[in-house]
Amino acid sequence: MPKRPPSDPVRVVELFAGVGGFRIGLERASKRFRTVWSNQWEPSTKKQQASEIYAARFGKEGHSNTDISTVPLDAIPAHDLLVGGFPCQDYSVARTLNKADGLAGKKGVLWWQIHRILENKRPGFLFLENVDRLLKSPAKQRGRDFAVMLASLADLGYIVEWRVINAADYGMPQRRRRVFFLGYHSSTAISKAAMSMKGAPEWLHDTGVFAEAFPATAKKEGVTSFKIEGDLADITERFNKGATGGTSPFGNAGLMIDRKIFTQDVAADHTGPRTLLRDVLVPENKVPEEFFIPEKQLKEWTYLKGGKKEKRTNKASGFTYNYAEGAMVFPDALDKPSRTIITGEGGATPSRFKHVVRMSDGRLRRLLPVEIERLNMFPDGHTEGASDSRRAFLMGNALVTGVIERTGKTLLKRIEG
Repeated sequence: MPKRPPSDPVRVVELFAGVGGFRIGLERASKRFRTVWSNQWEPSTKKQQASEIYAARFGKEGHSNTDISTVPLDAIPAHDLLVGGFPCQDYSVARTLNKADGLAGKKGVLWWQIHRILENKRPGFLFLENVDRLLKSPAKQRGRDFAVMLASLADLGYIVEWRVINAADYGMPQRRRRVFFLGYHSSTAISKAAMSMKGAPEWLHDTGVFAEAFPATAKKEGVTSFKIEGDLADITERFNKGATGGTSPFGNAGLMIDRKIFTQDVAADHTGPRTLLRDVLVPENKVPEEFFIPEKQLKEWTYLKGGKKEKRTNKASGFTYNYAEGAMVFPDALDKPSRTIITGEGGATPSRFKHVVRMSDGRLRRLLPVEIERLNMFPDGHTEGASDSRRAFLMGNALVTGVIERTGKTLLKRIEG
């Protein structure tokens, strides 16, 4: 892919768009990132609130609220960058009698929709996000799912680099660990630069795109390297099968060139300012009364947040067992980044995992939807129009947009030259 003139937009297609986290981050990074098409579909609900919010904030033009597997390829415009936070599923591939290339019998449907678009459109770049356990799944073949994905991208002509990033390690307001990976088609200058490094460790913690955007140091000397062999069905059947210790061969940083893996564990190296939980809170006199915890519920909140060692009985089978869990911080510390926001943050029901903060008068309260938005670095009120519980759910499914913005700025510099 030739260098694009500075005046040309970088055309973006956003899949599994949610309420637009990738779009917000990229457009903050540069006006050159221009989303030309997006898709958001939630199969489990009749009311498509994430899609409605996306269309309300960014406009309906070029937005699709349809099952991506039913979208014809000619409905998706040409683009330079494919992005998305795709659901974590089973990415294995089953071989069939009449087709032995490993691409039949696919169970991880949504990943293979990404693959379908890449195979047809061949954008120069892709930028994807998932939970960090992707590098270790499934339990009996650690790393197999990621290996299937990397091999399938290599077969389409992409080089891939990945990094597990905890947003709070780089000064952002939430402790949220996710794996991000960037793909560069072999026709791009970034791909050629990566190939010229020949897997040198400097790419992982010095010269790579993630290394520049998120400085890091190696936890120990040496890079692990190996090659992913076989067709996709072979990888599904054999990758890391019977490995001793049940560990994944993939470190938290890595580079894949032509199925050759170079990987290493790195540690964040950040010395700049940090945003703490107290920094996102609204003024105390702006907190609605319904967000305060009633006195009569304090005992239940304290029990749920506390450590436990007790006997419990399964209601269905009558089986009695010993149950134990450690205590959680209660209330949440204001002088640290927030714990990870989850989908169940909304609602007044006592919970072990919901965030609770203490006010200056000693009262305890839950977080407001706007505060949850701020923990993901979304604009205030971005999810307005949905119920408070649903707004929290949507943010629990979202990402920290600051990670996307920082990556986008560095990626654009590389695209430009």
